[in-house]
Amino acid sequence: MMVLITYDVSTESEGGAKRLRHIAKKCKNYGQRVQNSVFECLVDPEQFVILRDGLEKIMNKEKDSIRYYFLGSNWQRRVEHVGAKKTFDPEAPMVI
Repeated sequence: MMVLITYDVSTESEGGAKRLRHIAKKCKNYGQRVQNSVFECLVDPEQFVILRDGLEKIMNKEKDSIRYYFLGSNWQRRVEHVGAKKTFDPEAPMVI
């Protein structure tokens, strides 16, 4: 399933910059950054539970927020891209 993860981390408080980096790193392990605080993650339900739990352990629930948008398995027809950055297809063959 495709999950769009967005987050807003308060960097005004102590430790905010560190939380921001850790949340971004955790998301990067599961998906592709498509905007500054937005990741597209192609995960199975078990991976999502692990990712969500990890993110929510990092965040400060009184100052930060994370949103999960579930696009499902038929996500390709729900995502449209316009603009400069090249789109990312996590199901396409990977060339190394």
